[in-house]
Amino acid sequence: MSEHGTMNYGAPSGGSNVKVAILFGAVLALLAANVYLFLQLDHVRTDMTRMKEALQTDIASLREASSMTAQTNRKAAESLRDELETARRQAAMAVGQAKTDAEAKVAELHKRIEAERQKSAQAQQALKSEITEVKKDASEVKGKVEDVNKEVGVVKSDVASTKSELDKTIAELKSVRGDMGVQSGLIATNGKELAALKALGERNYFEFKLPKTKTPQKVGDISMQLKKADQKRNRFTLEVWADDKKTEKKDKNINEPVQFYTSKARVPYEIVVNEVKKDLIIGYLATPKVTIAR
Repeated sequence: MSEHGTMNYGAPSGGSNVKVAILFGAVLALLAANVYLFLQLDHVRTDMTRMKEALQTDIASLREASSMTAQTNRKAAESLRDELETARRQAAMAVGQAKTDAEAKVAELHKRIEAERQKSAQAQQALKSEITEVKKDASEVKGKVEDVNKEVGVVKSDVASTKSELDKTIAELKSVRGDMGVQSGLIATNGKELAALKALGERNYFEFKLPKTKTPQKVGDISMQLKKADQKRNRFTLEVWADDKKTEKKDKNINEPVQFYTSKARVPYEIVVNEVKKDLIIGYLATPKVTIAR
């Protein structure tokens, strides 16, 4: 600058050119850096855009998947709710049926218990009635037993008396000699004595009432035929059929042992007539207990 205040622009010096060159290079470097940064920024933006689009796509996919999952879950939840409701209704129905069945069983059980109670009550009543009846019967039986005891006492007394009478009658029985000269056993002259002989049991006794007939009559294991009956003289005549043989016993007396032998015994049979009537004799046949096998 001059003293007058004017600037003096002279030609640039060598140092200034270097500075300019450096400045220009710096500008170029800065410009290049800016271009690089711009390009990098553009790449970043592009990448960001791609990432944003990918992210949006992923988000959309996630939303869609989430929506589908939510829908599936909702359907599953609804299905579960339906199944739960169905199960609840079935359970309620089952409980109701079970309750109905239980009530029916309880009612049936009550009915059976009541029937058994009534049956038991009837059985107890019947048992009481039977016990009362048994007591009554027992009382009657006791009375009858007492009566029987009294009767037994009377019977014992009668038996003792009868035995005494029988012993007395037996003592009075006679033993006589028969029409064949054989000593006879005891003979009976009446029904009382014949009963005593039967009680002794020494012989078999067959009572008879023999009328006068045209044919012989069976008495014991022999046959007899009355031929004559003299009531006034108490005498009789008869024919005896034994071992297919006929033997005549003529003019015999009452209570006389009429004897004859048979092939069945070693001792003689005896006929004793106790009473003679018109055309009728009454007495008994005595046969030995021991016989001979033929």
